[in-house]
Amino acid sequence: MTSEAASSGGPVPAGNGSAQRPTALTALVLGAVGVVYGDIGTSPLYAVRESVNAAIGPGGAVTPGAVLGVLSLILWSLIVVTTLKYVFILLRADNNGEGGTLALMALAQRALGRSGGVMLVLGIAGAALFYGDAMITPALSVLSAVEGLKIATPAFEPYILPLTVLILIALFSVQSRGTSAVSAFFGPVCVIWFLALAAAGLFHIAGNPAVLLAFNPLYGLEFLVANRLIGFVTLGLVFLAVTGSEAIYADLGHFGRRPIQIAWVGLVLPALVINYFGQGALLLANPKTLENPFFLMYPDWALYPMVALAAAATVIASQAVITGAYSITSQAIQLGLLPRFEIRHTSAALFGQIYMPRVNWLLLAGVLLLVVLFRSSSALASAYGIAVTGTMVVTTSMAFVVIWKIWKWKPWAAAALIAPFLAVDVTFLAANLLKVHEGGWFTIMVACLIMVVIGTWRRGSKLLFDKTRKTEVPLDPLVATLERKPPQRVPGTAVFLTGDPASAPTAMMHSLKHYKVLHEQNVILTIETGSLPRVDAADRVLIEPIGETFSRVRLRFGFMEQPNVPKALAIARRHGWQFDIMSTSFFLSRRTLRPSAQSEMPRWQDRLFIGLARSSSDATSYFQIPTDRVVEVGTQVSI
Repeated sequence: MTSEAASSGGPVPAGNGSAQRPTALTALVLGAVGVVYGDIGTSPLYAVRESVNAAIGPGGAVTPGAVLGVLSLILWSLIVVTTLKYVFILLRADNNGEGGTLALMALAQRALGRSGGVMLVLGIAGAALFYGDAMITPALSVLSAVEGLKIATPAFEPYILPLTVLILIALFSVQSRGTSAVSAFFGPVCVIWFLALAAAGLFHIAGNPAVLLAFNPLYGLEFLVANRLIGFVTLGLVFLAVTGSEAIYADLGHFGRRPIQIAWVGLVLPALVINYFGQGALLLANPKTLENPFFLMYPDWALYPMVALAAAATVIASQAVITGAYSITSQAIQLGLLPRFEIRHTSAALFGQIYMPRVNWLLLAGVLLLVVLFRSSSALASAYGIAVTGTMVVTTSMAFVVIWKIWKWKPWAAAALIAPFLAVDVTFLAANLLKVHEGGWFTIMVACLIMVVIGTWRRGSKLLFDKTRKTEVPLDPLVATLERKPPQRVPGTAVFLTGDPASAPTAMMHSLKHYKVLHEQNVILTIETGSLPRVDAADRVLIEPIGETFSRVRLRFGFMEQPNVPKALAIARRHGWQFDIMSTSFFLSRRTLRPSAQSEMPRWQDRLFIGLARSSSDATSYFQIPTDRVVEVGTQVSI
């Protein structure tokens, strides 16, 4: 999973320092085990099975060379990709304490300045790939857990798909209630899960310690060299063991670097490695267990409890990617990549915990479509890797810019550090691209659709801005005229929202044209989103007088914040402005778009942009302005 799970309801950000109190640090470590490592923690359900099946080929026999080669590749993938790259390097590349694809993109863009267009494209590609991952993770993880029932008895097989669908529908249906009540159980449940993984692994390793030979990386290299194409295909499935690594970076702002590192080194990595090697020991002792080596590790009496525990762990992994989808969508809206969608806050204490109805139901539709189309976790595994490997390539590429420009490394030194990791990521991506026809097409299709939507929204918004700007009146000369020859004045303050503070807002021009009055005080308000995750309250408001009764006000928000205009304007009191919400009217312009015969976009893209604009949530609710203080002025624009 490439979860941007900034809204998963975790504890208060701990930062990157090392001064946390022991109790607070323990709570953060426990939270990190549940939220950060939920996805990578469920990989043992299918990673060894799929990798060994690929290594031996259809109808092939399980051999020690195949098992030890796969285990060695899994182990060193966890060490190189997850431990070295994410846990010890990328966690230091934070954007004011925040991580994730879009946070890294904003940081790299800021470092490059006007040359940051390439970073924008990379960031959009990473975000688009994430949505495919966000659909596959719940489908694959829940389906693989429920499939454990048919190990207990084949009589359960007809009920696996219906039960999976019911669990997924229930999971998405409760999202509107928020996860604060259940998220407290994420950490303890996942700790039990990892301990259960390690216990079963230790038992089987003790029975066949020869499996420990796989610690030698030569076993993995020899397997790849000896098997060539089959080895390359196997590498794409070995990658399943490190899916979820992106969540380590994405959740940096929730838990801080140190708790995430402690959780990984102290519990998660040892438990995963022990379990993978335990599955390998079981396969060496009994090759017939390849049908499902994970569940067959456990005795009959423990099978049903493990299915229940696996289901709980996969629901937690799914929850992390669902809330991650809300978070990355919210960030994309703030960065101007998507139209405004409805955002509901589900917790008064945890501001980052949000629910987005439209995103939720679109995700559920995609997840159910995947389950119905692929019908088994083995088939779904083929569709999984492209999204994650693609995002990893994007992240590693942007990290080079940050290390070079922000950390002030020499270009050759930054390249020397990043090149090995990028080579590994590209190799994994190439291996997964071989599976396009087996299911990888779904991820590519979803990513392409998202990129078309983002590209259309950005292009259409720019064309609309340029077109309306041509007809707008420069603000400063107009204010000078109105101050010199004022129309009739009415009591109170008028706030006019506009995206271009240099031009007179359309709503103000219509008000003057139709009502021929002005308020005693008038504010031209612009809302800006910066490249920082959050903006300090001291930097939130910038007031610029442009006349005795006119002011230009800019409100600055970070890309991980949801704008709250009344709260932000209240800060303006510190700057001497007497703001009273009850004597203030907000004037907004609501545009009705129509297709134009002279549009600079193709007709299909024109219609798509108009559809996106119509589906956008109104500015009143998005900026949290009291509805009884808003006056909307309608205009028609051809585009």
